[in-house]
Amino acid sequence: MVSKDLKEFLDSKVAQYNRLEFIENDPVCIPHSYSKQEDIEITAFWTAILAWGQRKTIISKCRELFQLMDNSPHDFILNHQDRDLKTLLKFKHRTFNSTDTLYFVHFLKNFYLEKQSLEDAFVGGLLGENAMESALTEFHDLFFSLEDYPARTRKHIATPARNSACKRINMFLRWMVREDKGGVDFGLWKRIKMSQLICPCDVHVDRVARRLGLITRKKTDWHTAVQLTENLRMLDIEDPVKYDFALFGLGLEDKF
Repeated sequence: MVSKDLKEFLDSKVAQYNRLEFIENDPVCIPHSYSKQEDIEITAFWTAILAWGQRKTIISKCRELFQLMDNSPHDFILNHQDRDLKTLLKFKHRTFNSTDTLYFVHFLKNFYLEKQSLEDAFVGGLLGENAMESALTEFHDLFFSLEDYPARTRKHIATPARNSACKRINMFLRWMVREDKGGVDFGLWKRIKMSQLICPCDVHVDRVARRLGLITRKKTDWHTAVQLTENLRMLDIEDPVKYDFALFGLGLEDKF
């Protein structure tokens, strides 16, 4: 049972970090640079996938990537010519290289030629008691449904089927689905409920959650992310993932 004192403490930390000032130094600043929904979705998705390492470096590399698309990623993805792809060959971030970049463009072009929003890639699998697990699994399968996908790119799209905590995809979904007065998350998608989200479980969140007794599993995997989220639902059944702000923020505070 989660105590009242812990709820009050974490609520205060949500209020501290879930505010516009948070955006500037976080990768979420990248999609906040755009106003067109498709551009927000594309940059949010890609930024979330590239979100490992120092936040400053992540932001810099994402800006570099989208500048190569003339800062109009949706238009570039739909209307590029083969010669336009050459400029993307220079992009690399850690283990994400040009092969991965070109496949992302290939998938997104095929998808947006058929659908208006990336939300459609998730809601089809949002069924049953383990709705988000099914949705993420089906998204992974959809992403690699094109012929001749590069096997190396599979490591960049996590899936519960491999028992991954799916931190980056869950963070992307938080950005797209959550809607409140904080101004950090976009709340663009309405067919996925905030209550269905799974908390992104990065190293900061994992460390703090363990200290607070919100995680008891030894490994950090999909079941750990689910356990954390279930405990956060005891604090707020409708919006458990808002506590991602509190746990992440506490992880940045050296004193904690």
